[in-house]
Amino acid sequence: MQPLFETRECRKGRVAYSLFAGTIMAAICAIWLYRIQELMSGQGGRSWACIGMFMAELWFSFYWIISQPVRFKVCRHSTFKERLLTREDKLPGVDIFVCTADPVMEPPIMVINTVLSAMSFNYPPDKLSVYLSDDGGSQFTFYALLEASNFSKHCLPFCNKFIVDQPRNPEAYFAQVINGNADHLSQELLDIKKKYEDMKNRIESAITKGSISKEIRDEHDGFSEWNDQVTKQNHQSIVQIIIDGRGTNAAEKEGCDQLPTLVYMAREKRPGWPHNFKAGAMNSLIRVSSEIDNGSIILNLDCDMFANNADSIQEALCFFMHEKSGHEIAFVQHPQIFYNTTPNDLYSNNMHVIVQVEFAGTGSYDAAMYCGTNCFHRRESLSGRKYLKDYRWNSDIEAKKKAGKTSQELEEASKVLANCSYEKDTQWGTQMGLIYGFAVEDVVTGLTIQCRGWKSVFYNPKRAAFLGMAPTT
Repeated sequence: MQPLFETRECRKGRVAYSLFAGTIMAAICAIWLYRIQELMSGQGGRSWACIGMFMAELWFSFYWIISQPVRFKVCRHSTFKERLLTREDKLPGVDIFVCTADPVMEPPIMVINTVLSAMSFNYPPDKLSVYLSDDGGSQFTFYALLEASNFSKHCLPFCNKFIVDQPRNPEAYFAQVINGNADHLSQELLDIKKKYEDMKNRIESAITKGSISKEIRDEHDGFSEWNDQVTKQNHQSIVQIIIDGRGTNAAEKEGCDQLPTLVYMAREKRPGWPHNFKAGAMNSLIRVSSEIDNGSIILNLDCDMFANNADSIQEALCFFMHEKSGHEIAFVQHPQIFYNTTPNDLYSNNMHVIVQVEFAGTGSYDAAMYCGTNCFHRRESLSGRKYLKDYRWNSDIEAKKKAGKTSQELEEASKVLANCSYEKDTQWGTQMGLIYGFAVEDVVTGLTIQCRGWKSVFYNPKRAAFLGMAPTT
């Protein structure tokens, strides 16, 4: 069977970098020699300052030295996603997690653009589920997701009909296509743009008013979860299956294409109970999604990122489904690429050296760093399972899908899993899921996965798979 990916070691520029590294090493040795001579000469009150400087220089020198094996073994991966067509019946279920925490800092219209781009992946919709974790517990975010679910009935067929490749974020797509082409637009594009603008205006109008009309609240039972006692830091678990994509019946009844499953979740928050920020949200999503569809692969996205390549899932699966080594891989990390950086990039938000060299180098040792977003995980690696040599790919892990239960039954069962007290006296946060107790909890999880024996891949495709907003200063 033909391989699904290949790895090539980059040798271009190695001689030049060897000369550069040699000069840096010579400079480091010269600094060490100078500091030692200065300390031995005993220049009075300056000695303690010299010792401090010497210790700092030793530390930075040590970091530079241990980073050199990474820089001398930079690898590039290439995928052959067209070969997946022969294995279409074995494609696994994929669960996409989008996390948001504050409807003011992260406007709902931005969040649902990320959700819509995730729903638009070129992947069988019956094997795709999108979960939005709302740590703000905002009814406006829930309302925006309802609007997005209705818009997706028009947006997704449009993307498929016109083979929209990149990006499938409506806001970015319209800005890219319409600028400078106003006289050459099809009627279908104008219609879908008008539907998007109408949806955007309704959402922003509700946020401006600070309330959602009674007519809208009466249209969906989910609004009953919100009352005067619900606040951002004090509310019950809320799980709402907005689109149940487990079968084709619902789509056939409404006369539209099949859509992916779409779920809203706001985990329970109570005063005095730690919520562990994004790591806690991710762990709740892992449990809730296992109750609803239990997809074998999990993709997590920040709410200010969006899918820029409709085939990103297939590219990631080329690693997970590789015949020889795919069963060893815990996660496939894509780089963070930003679309709002300044031309001169004063703050180095594009991170060219980190992405092109350091991450690619660590990936060559099967030890890619998990960056907290744009990452495809094998569910079992996040659920505490240690890698075993006799482990083999199991594409039927999601076969336990609760096909016999109604959406309401699944919602009630999932709410328990999102309670703030559920993790008490368990291994969640230590041996299962994302670990707690670190300043950057979502980033260091990759180290825990590595300790369980799994391998990881850093994949930097020629075309950015995901785009996001760079942090502002």
